[in-house]
Amino acid sequence: MRRWHRVRRVVNYVNLSTPLGLLVARLGRARVTPGPDGLLLAYGYRIPFPVAGAFTLGNVVLTRHEEGRLTGHLLRHEDRHASQYAACAGVFMLPLYVVAVVVSMLICGNQASWNVFERLANLEDGNYPRRSPWWVRSKTP
Repeated sequence: MRRWHRVRRVVNYVNLSTPLGLLVARLGRARVTPGPDGLLLAYGYRIPFPVAGAFTLGNVVLTRHEEGRLTGHLLRHEDRHASQYAACAGVFMLPLYVVAVVVSMLICGNQASWNVFERLANLEDGNYPRRSPWWVRSKTP
């Protein structure tokens, strides 16, 4: 594991985002396994919120799917979110993320296309579409 990943792991424990992720994983009856780069992968999450193929809280990546789903591009996307928790002082990222979702919905009608956190994590890696702002789209008669 690279130095940055070790630092991120410690920062996300101290800022309480990883303990929150472990609590949510437990409440959602997910199985937590060690993942790459200090991530913890939580499979079989059973709570229907949030609506996402995977989501991250600190260094914990949660998914409703069984093992094997969190690989490649999607795992890199979620890894970037773990770094965002470290940069945003942990649980303070949650209200910032909600604001980013609202802004994206107002600008383009979906939660991710203009969400700064999703854009920085790479929309395509997270399987999100890129939508133009409402004022740029062509008007159909």
